[in-house]
Amino acid sequence: MPIKNIMIDIDGTVSDDIPNEKQHLFLTADVEKDAVECVNKLYEMDDTHITFFTSRKEEHRKDTEEWLKNNGFKYHELLLNKPRGGNYIWIDNLDVTGIKYNNQTNGWKNILENLSNR
Repeated sequence: MPIKNIMIDIDGTVSDDIPNEKQHLFLTADVEKDAVECVNKLYEMDDTHITFFTSRKEEHRKDTEEWLKNNGFKYHELLLNKPRGGNYIWIDNLDVTGIKYNNQTNGWKNILENLSNR
């Protein structure tokens, strides 16, 4: 079975939405409901590779890694400097699936269920 490379944004997806201009708030950001449990379940699957992909700057790596660790997230990689804002379009020669997180209508439990069935 091919590996599922799961790329997860941080701000507004697993944590409070903290803009880079307020980076002093990163370490005190709250965790989104069910995020740790669901991300860690995805991590434990044999066919997944979890990468946090964020617009946070490289200079915020230490604080970001500390926040992820302190909140119990399991992951394989952390990529920083994602382009900020707008819509993301991924063009690839491999299958690509996008899932929009919304804590009101498509929370972490729904996302976990969706990915578990693939």
